[in-house]
Amino acid sequence: MRWARFESNGKAQTGIVEGSVIEVIEGDMFGDYKRTGHKVALDGVKLLVPLVPQTFYAAGLNYVEHIMEQAKLNNREPNIPEKPDIGYRANNALIAHDENVIVPKDATDKVQYEAEIVVIVGKKAKHLTEENALSCVFGYTIGNDVSERTWQKGDRTLWRAKNTDTFKPMGPWIETEVDLDKLQTTVRVDGKVTIEFETNNMLYGIERYIAAMTKYVTLYPGDMIWMGTEGASPDIKDGQTVEVEINQIGTLRNKFVREK
Repeated sequence: MRWARFESNGKAQTGIVEGSVIEVIEGDMFGDYKRTGHKVALDGVKLLVPLVPQTFYAAGLNYVEHIMEQAKLNNREPNIPEKPDIGYRANNALIAHDENVIVPKDATDKVQYEAEIVVIVGKKAKHLTEENALSCVFGYTIGNDVSERTWQKGDRTLWRAKNTDTFKPMGPWIETEVDLDKLQTTVRVDGKVTIEFETNNMLYGIERYIAAMTKYVTLYPGDMIWMGTEGASPDIKDGQTVEVEINQIGTLRNKFVREK
């Protein structure tokens, strides 16, 4: 099932995507809801960020090739994490499918994408094991963890390198039924494929992360976890469009525009 938030006639609504239409629902996607029978054309509405999370978690350095590339970028030996490490991102950076990433005028040219699968939590969870970790998962969407690498390298924290307004495109919707082992991530810049990788080929998988996290923190419905990316990306130029596709989920598309 695909859940979307969308704007129709100036009103934000939630619905279930079925082919080329969205059926409006009333209630809570994580709890009680009912179908209204009212359907609108998918291409006639503006998709919104599919979820505004209570807490926005992000896995760090979770694909080996990406770790190697980051080490090369920073002129240091690669340091493979010995355990799952989690960080946080900011809701102010979230934008929806087909909205523009606005690159600040004083940013350097080292602005890059990071294509990620996003885990959406649907149930309160504490002290889960790897065996039952996925029991709290509602579904999955797609994220683009836009990063300004010069700021990332030079600042003491990631406050602007990762969390600048519009630096976290997410969408287009939440898919509840996927086979993680059959997912493939493909990124295109202006239609040209720049990277492809097996989405679930992580250093530490989703189950491992959730088990490690819920040992210390309680996850709640509406929380989300961005799971990291593979490889390296080119520097994105003003006016270029990045598409992140994960089969079984969909395609997230955003244009990069430098602030005037």
